[in-house]
Amino acid sequence: MWSRRQGRLRTQAIGVEELRQRRREREAALRKARREQQLVSKRLLREDAPEEAGGQSAAVLLGEAEVQQFLRLAQRGTDEKEREKALVSLRRGLQHPDTQQTFIRLEGGMRILVGLLTSNRALLQLEAARCFHELSHSEQSAVAEACLPATSYLLTYLSGHSSDFIELCLYTLGNLIVESEAVRKQLLPQGIVPAFAACIQSDPYPVCFQSPHVAVLEALGYALSQLLQAKEAPEKIIPCILDSSLPQQMLRLMQPGPKLNLGVAMEFAWCLHYIICSQVNNAVLLTHGALPTLALLLLDLAGAVQRMDDVGLELLACPVLRCLSNLLTEVPAEAMGQQMELRDERLVAALFIFLQFFLQKQPALLPEGLWLLNNLTANSPTFCTSLLSLDLIEPLLQLLPLSNVVCTLVLTVLCNVVEKGPAYCQRLWPGPLLSCLLNTLALSDTEVVGQSLELLQLLFLYQPEAAQAFLQQSGLQALEKHQEETQLQDRIHALQQTAAIHG
Repeated sequence: MWSRRQGRLRTQAIGVEELRQRRREREAALRKARREQQLVSKRLLREDAPEEAGGQSAAVLLGEAEVQQFLRLAQRGTDEKEREKALVSLRRGLQHPDTQQTFIRLEGGMRILVGLLTSNRALLQLEAARCFHELSHSEQSAVAEACLPATSYLLTYLSGHSSDFIELCLYTLGNLIVESEAVRKQLLPQGIVPAFAACIQSDPYPVCFQSPHVAVLEALGYALSQLLQAKEAPEKIIPCILDSSLPQQMLRLMQPGPKLNLGVAMEFAWCLHYIICSQVNNAVLLTHGALPTLALLLLDLAGAVQRMDDVGLELLACPVLRCLSNLLTEVPAEAMGQQMELRDERLVAALFIFLQFFLQKQPALLPEGLWLLNNLTANSPTFCTSLLSLDLIEPLLQLLPLSNVVCTLVLTVLCNVVEKGPAYCQRLWPGPLLSCLLNTLALSDTEVVGQSLELLQLLFLYQPEAAQAFLQQSGLQALEKHQEETQLQDRIHALQQTAAIHG
């Protein structure tokens, strides 16, 4: 009798620890995969040009002679109006990839355009900047390299007084930064990070929808996100950003309230996401209050969903959920309770508001919410208690049939709850959990079945009655389908043994 009890206790201790270790390893692999998902893109501003409102914005293929003619007129035209008109014609031509190639091969062409960019004629300067903007949108890296002589001037003009011009320069720099390592190498020692920080600090207006600087802040967030996605960012760029005022300013722009601008907050939320994923020094972000800021923002966004004021909210919710999920992995379990915002069960309720919102409008984003729920419950009995006290287990189970990815994440969250011990298992049993698991065992996806086996193993260890019910409901027959699957054999064998002992 004594020997058998020791064996059972030993089986329980080893089984639980092994399951925890497996999940740690799998979640580490998932985090790595998520860190490698980036949003490299380019943006094009054309709606600002009034002459294109009349429908004349189609790209025009220009030959070398025509490019030379427009450059000559732009440089030496009889009056400013003629020079500006020539630059407009050149810009329209530069929307065509072949014209771009012709232009960068033309001797002296880039020198003339840089000269116009640095002229003291505001309209010519603006049109020249628009020409560089068209070039920056090229998919050919050689075009971005050719724009290198202009980048220092574009950086300098970020300290100007025209919001429209600064916005144009920022989007152009963002496009060039993501395309060319040479551009980044030139701009980093020239102070692109301090220049970006100054763009936020120089904003004399409150961050609201009426501020003329909102467009500048959105453009800044875009350019910064492009810079953060460079392959050398963790070593050469992110340390400089963390040493600047940018992290504090980004978090300020993400604080909930009437002055929050969704577009600005979204851009900087993605910036924050790339910084967090780099794992360079997330302690800096934690020191600046990133966790409470993000948690309060999520609560605020959930309130907007409840008020049906949810247009475009998923665009901000996605990076916010990712930031919170990844930052939580940096916080020791014992420190979780020190964050007031992370002890509030309203955060769990807000998360389920988003899960319902995603289910209706953006099902592809459901894994983002479930990943955060997994990280919240992994080391926190408090959040597991919240799931139970708010009666949210059944809504979770309703998500199981949606997809294999969603199903696996739901099962992982349930494992987090069950592994907290017998008191938590008693809240799950009896109930619909066992019948749901018998259904997931019937699926062919190895991840889903494997996670189901782990959940059953934990449930049987803490709630022997569940093992008895499993045997009575032909649970062992459900396992036979997967007997030949090498990845599952050890877990199936362990579950069969546990069921035999407790059943």
